[in-house]
Amino acid sequence: MAGARLRLIEGKFVPVELPADPLVFQSECVEAFVASWAARGFAASTIDNDIGVLERMLAAFGRPAWEVTAEDVDRVVGDLAAAGRATSTRRNYLQVFKGFHRFLEVRRAVEIEAAFGIRLVCPVDEYNSARHVSNDSPAQDPPPTPERVSEFFDFLRARIGTARKYAPAARDYALFRTLYHAGIRCEEAVLLDVPDVHFRRGPFGKLHVRFGKAARTSGPRPRWVPMLDGLDLQLRWFLDDVHGRFPGSAALFCDEAGGQLATGTVRNRLRHLMKLEDRPAADWFTPHSLRRACATHNYERGMDLVAIQQMLGHYVGDLCQVDHVVVRYRRAAAAGERLSSWPISAQVWPWSRAW
Repeated sequence: MAGARLRLIEGKFVPVELPADPLVFQSECVEAFVASWAARGFAASTIDNDIGVLERMLAAFGRPAWEVTAEDVDRVVGDLAAAGRATSTRRNYLQVFKGFHRFLEVRRAVEIEAAFGIRLVCPVDEYNSARHVSNDSPAQDPPPTPERVSEFFDFLRARIGTARKYAPAARDYALFRTLYHAGIRCEEAVLLDVPDVHFRRGPFGKLHVRFGKAARTSGPRPRWVPMLDGLDLQLRWFLDDVHGRFPGSAALFCDEAGGQLATGTVRNRLRHLMKLEDRPAADWFTPHSLRRACATHNYERGMDLVAIQQMLGHYVGDLCQVDHVVVRYRRAAAAGERLSSWPISAQVWPWSRAW
């Protein structure tokens, strides 16, 4: 060891083939991105839809993804808004592009910087992201009133005795009761299984929402939701008298073949039922409107905001998202908008309360 010396070993530069055509390289990146979707288990229909969205976004930018700036995003999102695209549509377009850009940052950043001299920085920021809450006036899209909801459930209950098929009619009644009284999302309701109904947990029983909506790449956020306003009685009746009439299925709300209901089916069923109810279009509402109505009506009768927040699945730190209606009430009142079409209690909420 005493006579050991360091030796300099001469190496050679190994040339690396860099991409020459940016559009060809971007196409290869898109193919790799799609392959990663398949590896993560995305459905073929989801992949096909998102590919189309991504291709339209890239075409609208008119340049490779790594050259897109925040101003380009402003321009494209502004064009979508001017074309009348809904907030949810604009948000989906941005989300797909943001996912692709994140893929480039993780997998291809070194190649892009070496070939094109560009260090990747995501151009989607808080100033051009489509908001989760629409900026429409609340007077244009109010949640259904307690009276309207009660009338709708009276119609569904009466329909059970006259419907050609008892089980689907009874299932619809229990399903929409659950959406309203538990305030869960349509996507969460269709993923409930029979073992997720716990009648002995708490004074009223609780639903175990195992697949709560994810946020900020967190994965599903499970939570426990109390069965208020007699929902436990409704679900006991449904499980004892109705669920067994469907083919054996673990899903709480299943279709006639015993399979899991799709969220689109739930929305279509609600539209079909309101058409049968023969009410004017102004009285129609969506499954998400039932969730907002749940939060609004519980707040009106004195439920604490934090309790509503936990019930809806919004975590601490998201108090501004306790419910879309709450936020829109506050903004409308601050702006002096007319609230005469809302319940009186909504017009005298304690706006000074800490949010």
